[in-house]
Amino acid sequence: MSTRIPRRFSQGRHLRITAVALGAALVTAPVVVLSQAPLAASAPGAGAGFWHTNGNQILDANNVPVRIAGINWYGFETTAKVAHGLYAQDYHDIIDTIKNLGYTTIRLPFSNDVVENPIQSTHIGWANGVEATNLDLRGLDSLQVMDKIIDYAGQLGLKVILDNHRSDAGNSAQENGLWYTAAYPHRAWLDDWALMARRYAGNPTVVGYDLRNEPHTPADTPYEDGATWGTGDKATDWRLAAEEAGNLILSINPDALILVEGIGQTPNASGGMDATWWGGDLALAGQYPVRLSVPGRLVYSPHDYGPRLYRQTWFNAGTTQASLEAVWDMFWGYLHREAIAPIMVGEFGTTNSADEISSTTPGSQGQWFSAMISYLRKNPSMGWTYWALNGNDDFGLLGAQFGPTPLSSAKQQLLATIQFPLPGAVNGSTTSTTPVTTTATTPVTTTRITTTRTTTTTTPATTTTTTPATTTRTTTTTTRTTPVTTTRTTTTTRTGASGGPGGCTAAYAVSSSWPSGFVATVTVTADSAGTNEWRVVMSLPGGATIVNMWNGVATGTSGTVVVANAPYNGRLSGGQSTSFGFQGSGTGAGASVICDGL
Repeated sequence: MSTRIPRRFSQGRHLRITAVALGAALVTAPVVVLSQAPLAASAPGAGAGFWHTNGNQILDANNVPVRIAGINWYGFETTAKVAHGLYAQDYHDIIDTIKNLGYTTIRLPFSNDVVENPIQSTHIGWANGVEATNLDLRGLDSLQVMDKIIDYAGQLGLKVILDNHRSDAGNSAQENGLWYTAAYPHRAWLDDWALMARRYAGNPTVVGYDLRNEPHTPADTPYEDGATWGTGDKATDWRLAAEEAGNLILSINPDALILVEGIGQTPNASGGMDATWWGGDLALAGQYPVRLSVPGRLVYSPHDYGPRLYRQTWFNAGTTQASLEAVWDMFWGYLHREAIAPIMVGEFGTTNSADEISSTTPGSQGQWFSAMISYLRKNPSMGWTYWALNGNDDFGLLGAQFGPTPLSSAKQQLLATIQFPLPGAVNGSTTSTTPVTTTATTPVTTTRITTTRTTTTTTPATTTTTTPATTTRTTTTTTRTTPVTTTRTTTTTRTGASGGPGGCTAAYAVSSSWPSGFVATVTVTADSAGTNEWRVVMSLPGGATIVNMWNGVATGTSGTVVVANAPYNGRLSGGQSTSFGFQGSGTGAGASVICDGL
């Protein structure tokens, strides 16, 4: 998901499975005895160096079994082009929090846009009210900030998985469901992966490369025009594309793990389609496996979510732990069960509401989340990265200011039961020796003011904050099983400054719609004088209601809605643009917007 952001959040997910297929999963899923012993508790020195695979296990450089047990920290794939939260906290402190809460791997989403067009992001703060922050990031572009994050993570013994989340900068999975677009074609996707592989070759902190986030077939699109598996069509066969990119990376960095996600749906024997979450369908990977040039490097990485995002047919009054596990086993768990390859669940998440963390109500979000935790606990060599760390996500572990205390101690405590320490993963300074092709326009030698930090605590925090989360989920492009039509309407209205240095313009666009809802984006562009803050007055059509929003703070949900900038995107220089988006119910066509620069 990226958005779920305030992405990432998350992103919309398309799920559907035929009753026939689900029934088959529940009745006929075979029980296969693992050919390898289950993973033991973390051994002394576990996690050293580069990792490789054997059967359904991941092993470190010393052949000690390890488990990926981490968290997603998104932002580089969005228009901010930097990890979120740096506007509120120093990056060292955020990484310290990850470490102190027991997570040992960071899945770091990025876009092709940020690789090809890195910027000096305006979404980085230089003070947090207590101390100066991020001083060593001044003058650095997006990729150089990524270098800093990876370097410090390695010093603390954390591993990093790079995730190509989408092509252009934005939220959630790519709209066309493929690994390329007209602006970023297949060749560019490969070239960008080659650049990233060269950048981090020889760096054991960057342990894996997740080739593409959530390939899928968009709603109202024939299967053969979306992401397919095993069809042999180079334009759509994700398995072939993954082989090409994976082998390219391995030709540069043969020590890398290659993570391959599933697609969204596959044809079944009865002539219908079995569909699940985007990136979650690996049902054909056993028959048509990804073939890599270096053995022991392949990890399959499905995504899975609960009814909070979409009520799949398997979420109902008869849902049980066993029925959920049958669905997971059908789409991807069999790969682990039959020791074909390791599994790393790259995304799963829930809100901080108690009943959506754990519940006995059949078909509920809480039942799904606690069942997933139980499933991962029973399969200790399966890896996972929770979605997401981000406090600007309604599935976020942290609060809006990215402070060190999780919003829900109950959720943190559940996740702690499947964590896996990596005492042997500390790498010291891990800055790549490979020449970097992008340089800062202003060399910086400033060091961080605070030099004493507590980084060795491994006991998860159990204290909850009393401040409720106020952010929205970035996964707002949720698709439906009903046909979806995509429309685009743009309204731009200009106004002068209101007591500030300049005015701004706002452009409204509906990017996708379905019978009961839509997703819209508003782009705000500063006039020549720039803005310190901005606000947009939206007039929504009758019956339209905002469900959730990212990158803006709304007053009201229907009729006339005033949207103010978020804490990190109000200051715009002349001609600079930012955007906010929202998911709405009803129809979005016909809205108008007026922008004030303050």
